Amino acid sequence: MGKLTPILASEKAAAELLDMKPADFRALVASGHLPRGREIAPGLVRWDAEQLRTLGRGDAVDGGIDW
Repeated sequence: MGKLTPILASEKAAAELLDMKPADFRALVASGHLPRGREIAPGLVRWDAEQLRTLGRGDAVDGGIDW
């Protein structure tokens, strides 16, 4: 079986999906530039990997961009 594509990502994996250091990812989450993770079990926080991919592609922009 090949490498699986994650549905949910840990903080470290989420940072890797966006090609950044976990500390930089954490800072962007804390400042509201990236979404917060969801606690899926007590003490277990995960990010929606597809949502992160959407943000990374720029497809999450609401209302479009005027160049």
